[in-house]
Amino acid sequence: MTTGAARKEASWSAIILAAGAGRRFGGRKLLAPFEGGPLIEGALGAAFASPASTIILVTGSDADEVAKVSWAFAERRGEGARLRSVHAADHAEGMGASLRAGAEALPADTAGTFVLLGDMPKVPAALLPRLVEAVKAGAAAAAPICEGRRGHPVLFGPDLLGHLRKAAGDEGARTALAGLGPRLALIETDDDGVLFDVDRPEDLAGA
Repeated sequence: MTTGAARKEASWSAIILAAGAGRRFGGRKLLAPFEGGPLIEGALGAAFASPASTIILVTGSDADEVAKVSWAFAERRGEGARLRSVHAADHAEGMGASLRAGAEALPADTAGTFVLLGDMPKVPAALLPRLVEAVKAGAAAAAPICEGRRGHPVLFGPDLLGHLRKAAGDEGARTALAGLGPRLALIETDDDGVLFDVDRPEDLAGA
């Protein structure tokens, strides 16, 4: 007999925002080599290590190539059944457009969704179940905090999925998080992978 808890566990999702043009990087950022593969593989690996049953890759710039290397990575890991790819045609608007596209593609029974950034390749997979536990315990959302700074990914609970579908501009869901107060669970970690993102080529050299 399947318990209600098991059904809920199976309904977590993840959105990987991989639509940006990477202008400060000089373009093609998510395809840049990093630790033996394209940069995007870092975020994909974290998502596949999470409890998410559905992982939605949102593409924009370099869409065909980003999708191709992502599907190849998923197939090598035997995870192709979990991955979906959607294209944010209006990705130039900013992160909000990508977030909308991903949120609109979430399964109807989603209990909550991780939002991962494609240019953050060092997210510690062991942290993700701790975010889930915080949301299951009643938090509206959960995020890591390291050295006093809030990091990524963020896990959004069911009450916030509507906000994600209305995200706009380059703020993403920052406004929704700012208004949560104590309903945003901050999970302490000493792993600065939750803060490490790649903006310029020198960031890769310093990783």
